[in-house]
Amino acid sequence: MSATYPAPLRLGVNIDHVATVRNARGGATPDPVRAALLAVAAGADGITAHLREDRRHITDDDIARLMAELTVPLNLEMAATEEMLAIALRHRPHAVCIVPEKREERTTEGGIDAAGQHNRLAPIIAALNDAGCRVSLFIEPDARQIDAAVRLCAPVVELHVGRYSELDGAERAEELRRLSDAAALAAKNGIEVHAGHGLTFDNVAAIAAIPQVMELNIGHFLIGEAIFVGLDEAVREMRRAMDAAR
Repeated sequence: MSATYPAPLRLGVNIDHVATVRNARGGATPDPVRAALLAVAAGADGITAHLREDRRHITDDDIARLMAELTVPLNLEMAATEEMLAIALRHRPHAVCIVPEKREERTTEGGIDAAGQHNRLAPIIAALNDAGCRVSLFIEPDARQIDAAVRLCAPVVELHVGRYSELDGAERAEELRRLSDAAALAAKNGIEVHAGHGLTFDNVAAIAAIPQVMELNIGHFLIGEAIFVGLDEAVREMRRAMDAAR
């Protein structure tokens, strides 16, 4: 293991579901940009927002306001479409995470098939790289997908930990092994490793302890927890849990 591990672990807070609550009634509140600024004040290292094709939560105006008001990196999650590429190139956020997207899903259900969609993804990734955006691919912990990320010149992968989050016992241990192996393989190939989806106070420690993981992106749980304890305390508690595991 490299002597540089474990490096400090960054927390990206996804504020999508503040916008979900706002859009349920219409109007301007609760404001996801206000939530983003509160999360940063509480210790978030960055903010993540998914601009979906159907605009079910985050809107184009939210992205513009986040770009104008944030003092930390914005990670724009998006589908691999020409419309989303144009938006990303117009705003040029610090990072762009390419995710799979199906209109009928409630949330992102798994990693993108980078290996099977090489020809579709290659020009999008190249354009984003040229624009100075740090591209990541949201993938399953699979060697074939990591190899595809290498060939696509994606500097970052975000490992989908949703399956780990839903399992327990021996099955969870096996999925954790897969995630650890994938993180090691990606880092060996010069790719920075992030992780996200379904992380909570109760299950974050094992993922945070993977030494090659540099960033966790967490949203739904933190926004839900904020209903009970406030966003400030929810972010601070997650930060404490991550740091303790590191």
